[in-house]
Amino acid sequence: MALKKLMLQPGINKERTRYSAENGWYECDKIRFRQKFPEKIGGWKRISSSTFTGICRSLWAWNTLAGQKLVGIGTHQKFYLELGGIYNDITPLRATTTNAATFAATNGSTTLTVTDSSHGASVGDFVTFSSAVSLGGTITAAVLNTEYEIATVTNSNVYTITASVAANSSDSGNGGSATDAAYQINPGPATEVPLTGWGAGAWGDSTWGTGGTGSIELRLWSQSNFGEDLVFGYRGGAVYYWDATNGTSTRGAALTGTDIPTVQNYIFVSDINRFVFCFGANTISTSTQDPMLIRWSDQEDATNWKPSATNQAGSLRLSRGSEIITAHQARQAINIWTDTAMYSLQYLGGQIVWGAQLIGENTSIVSSNAVAYANGASYWMGKDKFYTSDGSRVHTLKCDLLRHVFNDFNLGQTDQIFAGTNEEYHEIWWFYCSSDSTTIDKYIIFNHQDKIWYYGTMARTAWLDSGMRDYPLAATYTYNLVNHEEGIDDNETGTTTAINAHITSAEFDTDDGHKFTLVSRIVPDITFDGSTADSPSTTFTLYPLQDSGSGYNSPASEGGNSTGTVTRSATSPVEKYTSRIDARVRGRQMAFKVESTAAGVQWQLGSPRLDMRVDGRR
Repeated sequence: MALKKLMLQPGINKERTRYSAENGWYECDKIRFRQKFPEKIGGWKRISSSTFTGICRSLWAWNTLAGQKLVGIGTHQKFYLELGGIYNDITPLRATTTNAATFAATNGSTTLTVTDSSHGASVGDFVTFSSAVSLGGTITAAVLNTEYEIATVTNSNVYTITASVAANSSDSGNGGSATDAAYQINPGPATEVPLTGWGAGAWGDSTWGTGGTGSIELRLWSQSNFGEDLVFGYRGGAVYYWDATNGTSTRGAALTGTDIPTVQNYIFVSDINRFVFCFGANTISTSTQDPMLIRWSDQEDATNWKPSATNQAGSLRLSRGSEIITAHQARQAINIWTDTAMYSLQYLGGQIVWGAQLIGENTSIVSSNAVAYANGASYWMGKDKFYTSDGSRVHTLKCDLLRHVFNDFNLGQTDQIFAGTNEEYHEIWWFYCSSDSTTIDKYIIFNHQDKIWYYGTMARTAWLDSGMRDYPLAATYTYNLVNHEEGIDDNETGTTTAINAHITSAEFDTDDGHKFTLVSRIVPDITFDGSTADSPSTTFTLYPLQDSGSGYNSPASEGGNSTGTVTRSATSPVEKYTSRIDARVRGRQMAFKVESTAAGVQWQLGSPRLDMRVDGRR
């Protein structure tokens, strides 16, 4: 019998059928390609046992002048600064009341009724009380003087909270008359909330008497450091500022100064000459938001936004599209995306200060976080394709997984989509919601060096690949941050579990499937370098088919086995691999799968060989 070496093209291609994609790979999860050969991806590990509140949608890393390595974390409920694995709550306040809040308790209940005139709070808001005294029983001053999430709102003056202990019959007081309350800015939705009926959607979207459709946007933050300080804000909100000299125990506050934008959709600080930008801001001296307006502060001054002959503050309105979606720093310009076009914003100086050049139009972008910048080019996900631009023009990115992504895609949750780089492996990652999910559950990767694609399943909410950190950083649905590419297993919760990784080839045959082929043995070619298990292993599986498209295992293997385990010994410095797998697998077409399901296993596949011979026409 003759040994046939499996030399398959790198990347996954699902734009063709399993049979027409011959000599390639067709399915995968938790794998990447290194030097054009597939391997299991690296693991991830939580940075600490601490957690934050809410779903994180934004990450930003920078260093202070004191050498503190900070990460800004914007969730749908709060805003944090991570330092040394501790999440410090710096959520700005929207209002405070002095000597105004009183409490009422019911014996045996943990529900406390709070009276605070014109509190302006909603369900889910956070409030912190101080200077309260005991109600007389189990509801002590220590129980009251802490942060609470508002449970219900009775009216504009009354709401309820849930105490950590139940009240008893001695809790007859009201907490004193000197209780102060500090109300944090209102949280936003964790996902896009669809709306239907009267008032939903834009004016004129529906016919008279017919309800429209629309959605409440999820809470999305943008942030950028201004020197060692931080400028940040959520979409549709104000501009906030955190001063590093005050430390992580001090909250951010609304930015004050001259003609500060009162509303914006995206905040950005330029690398060039340090201007603060607000995209989709209100026009100067009005409260009217213009989604196509760009405003910027004076150079090196985040507090002065009033244009004059003696400063460089200013504004510019773009013309292509209906709203600015996002912006990103390129090498010598700021790239800006509207819903239908891409611009390059360049520093000109003088009285013009900044000028915009149209790079491409008739494009789309799915979300403000769907852009990644790598190797001098921008990459982003549109509504039905992927794009790239080197700053001079826009190109459609050839994608071998286009139908795989956009045929299983939740159009109602596109704002959740985000992109990130993993520059160690020349990768761009996009995370998105599959069609039947309202949370992120899938990813797709483009290797911009080899121009190949691969994909998988993973639940993440934000991503950051920064030279400020040792590893790419990701936010999870377990309310923590994990270092990716640290270790080889899943340590998101502090308990090590296996990462199930697999890859399956397209169908292959001999003589174009004119005759059946019998495979009697497999000579593996795989390395387990980096494994921590004593006996790391993968499973090789051959799937025989009677005809292309007939389904795997039809007919079933005759005699023998169609699977085998490849192992190595860790007792000798000379690694000893399984020399062969005996099998008796017969079919017109076959597919080949490699899979690992145990902890401590890292592998890279080479070029395994199959002992194959023609075995008749039926």
